[in-house]
Amino acid sequence: MDIKTASALHRLRLVSAPEAVSFILLLICSVLKRTTDFNAVPVMGAIHGVLFVLYVLFWLDAWNKVKWPLKTAALYFALSVLPFGGFFADRKLKSAADAEVIASRARRDGVVDAA
Repeated sequence: MDIKTASALHRLRLVSAPEAVSFILLLICSVLKRTTDFNAVPVMGAIHGVLFVLYVLFWLDAWNKVKWPLKTAALYFALSVLPFGGFFADRKLKSAADAEVIASRARRDGVVDAA
């Protein structure tokens, strides 16, 4: 994995968890708006909107750099619209990045997979 690919995955990971948190907070604010006088939906909506747009932009960049199959790219997009999906995306991206780093180091050191 080259540095541009690794940085694309890293950016997507950096925004996935905050996007998930903002989505959950937006859902909570929506319930509170309808049940109390507390209305933070405009503020949380704007925050979540910015984070979602960043997630989609970084997702497109990662898809372009990593060359994911359509199924994998669709999975990461679907995770962005589920309330806790960003946390799962972060976990999957971390394990994929770790595996790529190990493979890259093995290729650099000349270790060939026997399997």
